Amino acid sequence: MDLIDQPLEFVPLEGLRFDNRFSSQLPADPEIENKVRQVQRSFFSRVHPTRTANPKLLATSKEVLDMVGISEAEASSEYFSQVFSGNALTDGMDPHAACYGGHQFGNWAGQLGDGRAINLGEVLGTEGDHLMLQLKGAGRTPYSRSGDGRAVLRSSIREFLCSEAMYHLGVPTTRALSLCTTGDQVMRDMFYDGNPAYEIGAVVCRVAPSFIRFGNFEIFTSRGQIEELESLLKFVIENYYPHLGEPSPETYVEFFRRVVDATAEMIAHWQRVGYVHGVMNTDNMSIHGLTIDYGPYGWIDNFDADWTPNTTDRAHKRYRFGNQPAVAHWNLAQLANALVPAVHEVDPLQAALDEFMPSFNSYWAEMMASKLGLASLASDPANELVAELFDLLHATETDMTIFFRRLVDIDISTEPELATVETILPLEEAYYVPSDFHGNSQGRLLSWVKNYLHVSQLSGVEAAERSLMMKAANPKFVLRNYLAQLVIDAAENEDISMIHEVLDVLRNPYDEQPDYDHWAAKRPDWARHRPGCSMLSCSS
Repeated sequence: MDLIDQPLEFVPLEGLRFDNRFSSQLPADPEIENKVRQVQRSFFSRVHPTRTANPKLLATSKEVLDMVGISEAEASSEYFSQVFSGNALTDGMDPHAACYGGHQFGNWAGQLGDGRAINLGEVLGTEGDHLMLQLKGAGRTPYSRSGDGRAVLRSSIREFLCSEAMYHLGVPTTRALSLCTTGDQVMRDMFYDGNPAYEIGAVVCRVAPSFIRFGNFEIFTSRGQIEELESLLKFVIENYYPHLGEPSPETYVEFFRRVVDATAEMIAHWQRVGYVHGVMNTDNMSIHGLTIDYGPYGWIDNFDADWTPNTTDRAHKRYRFGNQPAVAHWNLAQLANALVPAVHEVDPLQAALDEFMPSFNSYWAEMMASKLGLASLASDPANELVAELFDLLHATETDMTIFFRRLVDIDISTEPELATVETILPLEEAYYVPSDFHGNSQGRLLSWVKNYLHVSQLSGVEAAERSLMMKAANPKFVLRNYLAQLVIDAAENEDISMIHEVLDVLRNPYDEQPDYDHWAAKRPDWARHRPGCSMLSCSS
């Protein structure tokens, strides 16, 4: 028999060494039947992936293969495709779906859980760290509610590519090991408009230290299950924060403080590169300060602080680009509320929560100084320069990524009062409408550049150092919405070459890579309103 005809079995996959702390140290759901239900006083439910018809490996991340200890030769085997599509289990795996709750769009949603994701188990990475392997799109679990637990190719490509793109941009993120199609057709109503259609099924293997979310704590507190809350806190402290000391109310507060700081840094990075998560529910917030759950995300093309990529969020724009720091603060407040029964006091948690905005502002100021090639933003003129810049970018249709990248080419040795239109010509490329650059806004831009030259010269950063600093902070290549859609279009027509080409380009987002200049271009007109390029839904 072929592997696909055999029952799921445990067979070794050379290189993987499992040490399943989460599923061995915390209580499992005693019910073994895979049916949708409310799971009480349990941290996870053991469940096997649903078999797929004809899995095919499309891509792997060589860096993540190295992390987990799988050779590229082994990754090219048929058995690898079977394992990472959900058709086989390797020796040591303990597949399970986690139980958690969450606030969705600001409202408590009750039990959510891994409805389309199945954790395969924790491996010991090549650096000695623990890494959880998780299949997204691997079938129904007790937390699937009315869903089928599957994922489709378009969303899986977006998740695979963006996970790796964010890592190479220097943004804290979960990683992606592999991308497989399943050979199954999956029914989806992409925009919830009553027009469902069959799409190609796919599975992504995601990798992270853990997939523990704010919602893992919230679910127990919401149910008054304080013993379970404390068990989870004890597990987290002992396995991820042992340097904080023995589990206690004091170490729980310090753990929360670390989550606050890590979250602030992550959000600052999102704002730095123009990334919009699109669905910042508390069940999509990692305790490790990692970007998690790549659903209806998007990249800022023309700078617009009010833009959200999520069709579900179109009316209220809760998760718009400019509101991400405020939402992160609100989400952290919900986590703090969930920890109160274990800490027994509100004030220490409130004090830790109050550190979020100062931490975010500190990270943002440091990143923004690098983006502008300045030593710091400590002076009033520097801060005024930043405020005026974002007003300027918002006033016209200006590409954020290109503007900052081409700002590197402004000659800062120019005396401010001698700056002319020729001085600002490198920035013309960032404007979607040529008349905006050449029209009334040109005077305002020139005035800003004169101020920028003045502040730059006072900052004292030498030209060569400035160029290196700015190029390291301002990517040339990001996973633009239209670029991801082009990859999807090609893959749906059985051409996977673009997946590999774009992944290679995104491995070096700060390098010039002149052969790939076309992947750094502004959004084309055809993509302005096309589904997948302008707005997306949570349907995946």
